Amino acid sequence: MITRFHMVRHGPTHAKCMVGWSDLPADLSDTAALARLSETLPADAVVVSSDLRRAVTTADAIQGPRRRLPHARDLREMHFGDWEQQRWSEVDAHSPDHIRAFWEQPGDIAPPNGESWNTLLQRVSDQIDTLCRTHRGQDIIVVGHFGQILCQVQRAAGLTASEAFAHKIDNLSVTRIDHTPAGWQLGAINQIL
Repeated sequence: MITRFHMVRHGPTHAKCMVGWSDLPADLSDTAALARLSETLPADAVVVSSDLRRAVTTADAIQGPRRRLPHARDLREMHFGDWEQQRWSEVDAHSPDHIRAFWEQPGDIAPPNGESWNTLLQRVSDQIDTLCRTHRGQDIIVVGHFGQILCQVQRAAGLTASEAFAHKIDNLSVTRIDHTPAGWQLGAINQIL
């Protein structure tokens, strides 16, 4: 039995800084792109999103007649802690070694009062596993975030965190990940519909 995850990145926020748990709105003015996305996704899928506004409103815009599941806090983006809403250059000015290690060696390095890549991976994987058990054999549309999607690409493809970071995840793109009896399988990444 195959459970298919259609992972959609929320609409753009236009922020030019690190945005993790900050609850910024999404720009959903591209109604044609949202309509194409909704029409292309499976009609009988269930829809779930992170509990952050940019994901919730994107899910609202593409839900259509599909059944909505409660928002899931564990599908949030990475928590950037003290670096939240700062630009790379701002953090680099006072913590150059720390921020370089965080991005260039993703794993256990975390921003002050934030979370590491491995913490994000575990948090999101636990939530995806729960969805997989609860909705086995179904199509599940997960509306979320860049890091949340990339950590599942890493998991499904057996990549290192650095290899996963090499992939682009655009706003309103779809990445397909399946759970089969043989385990996780990666489908298309970053499809723009």
